[in-house]
Amino acid sequence: MVDLAQKAVETALSRGATYADARICRYREQDLHTEDERVAGIGDSESFGVGVRVIAQGAWGFAASATVTSEAVQAAAAQAVAIARASARVASKPVELVPEPPRQSEFIGSCEVDPFAVPVEDKVGLLLELNRMLLSHAGISKAHAHMTLRSFTRTFVNSDGSVLSSRIYTCGAGYTATAVDEHDSRSRSFEVPPMTRGYENIDAARLRENTTRVAEQAVEHLKAPTIEDGRTTLILDPHNLALTIHESVGHATELDRALGMEESLAGSSFATPDKLNKLQYGSPIVNFVAYNTLEHGLATWGFDDEGVECQTWHIVQDGVFRGYGASREVAGAIGLPRANGTCRADSWASIPIVRQPNLCLMPGTEPLSLEELISDTDDGIYIEGMGSFSIDQKRLNFQFGGDAFWRIKSGRLAGMLKNVTYQSITPEFWNSCDAICDERFWVKNGVLNCGKGDPGQVAQMTHAAAPARFRNVTVRPAR
Repeated sequence: MVDLAQKAVETALSRGATYADARICRYREQDLHTEDERVAGIGDSESFGVGVRVIAQGAWGFAASATVTSEAVQAAAAQAVAIARASARVASKPVELVPEPPRQSEFIGSCEVDPFAVPVEDKVGLLLELNRMLLSHAGISKAHAHMTLRSFTRTFVNSDGSVLSSRIYTCGAGYTATAVDEHDSRSRSFEVPPMTRGYENIDAARLRENTTRVAEQAVEHLKAPTIEDGRTTLILDPHNLALTIHESVGHATELDRALGMEESLAGSSFATPDKLNKLQYGSPIVNFVAYNTLEHGLATWGFDDEGVECQTWHIVQDGVFRGYGASREVAGAIGLPRANGTCRADSWASIPIVRQPNLCLMPGTEPLSLEELISDTDDGIYIEGMGSFSIDQKRLNFQFGGDAFWRIKSGRLAGMLKNVTYQSITPEFWNSCDAICDERFWVKNGVLNCGKGDPGQVAQMTHAAAPARFRNVTVRPAR
């Protein structure tokens, strides 16, 4: 594969490109879904091809081919150069890349058990067993279970002299129990957080042992009262925080978005470069670290899709806005000397774009458990899991729900609630954070379906967090 990628790069240079890179990639994905006691769907796909990206006459060109032969990669390279030349006629300014030192390396992700070597009947059997366990509880009318398994290999070569390769697996699974009465239906879900690991991440024992709790809480959720409008204290679990981090911090600090390059499709960002090192994004205990070297992180790939080494840096440090995710193209716009390994594509046929890193809310520095945090809260709401969300084009004004909610009274959980949403403005919300549990309770939750780009692409990344408390937040019933 290296020889073919090098052939593509050499062809592009011979045609007049001033920069070229080639990615030869193989992707495989298997998605399994069960509903009650039947298989609802099994998808198994594989894709293999080459993508060639070039700069010629100061403009980008990109072409791809599902045929990976010497002739095909040369043709793709020639087409990419032709596209760049055509694009140069209407380019407002030439593309400039910040430097990246050439490297020759291989990255192999953790995998003890190849998920695609496990028989499909065994995987489906586990999902059906989980559904049966959920349905065995009185009041549960529906059960769904799912499993997502991915692998991809890459060979990357560029004209700067980098020759890189990688192999990475991703595995995750979960289920949902739904309780129904004559007036309403309510669900409760559980997930083993997806990680870049092999099938060993599908923790069957943990999945089984949580079915009783999930089923009972689904039934309790059905009977729970609805909240009233007001302001209150929130304690959010790591899974709920993952989505809030993703939408209000992760997307807001993608540099291409902050520079206005995503406005036509996915909106821009309030976190513009003039606010860098000035904006109080959160309270002094809030630290967001872009952690693309995190063990088993969903964006821990060794290098990104433009050959930049994965790194770790602060997005928010002690509450102050400090950094962005940046590609080689946009890094120079704010004077960064180097990109930070956040330019990724979802296919060999897609051009790499700036994507969120593994963005993590770092744990508190003082010993603090969830139980202690709740006991220290006189009145409020505790929220677990992901739910609905809405956020404006600037990543500023938002509303989030959750999967399960409990009233906190006098430092104790006092029964479930339903229809809870919380609303805030991004900096106001993160500045209201006054406590974060310590590293013992730091959980690596993940997102497998982050959408961005035009044509749209889907990416994965981890958002680790520990339970955290937020004061004086507006809550309203979902309508």
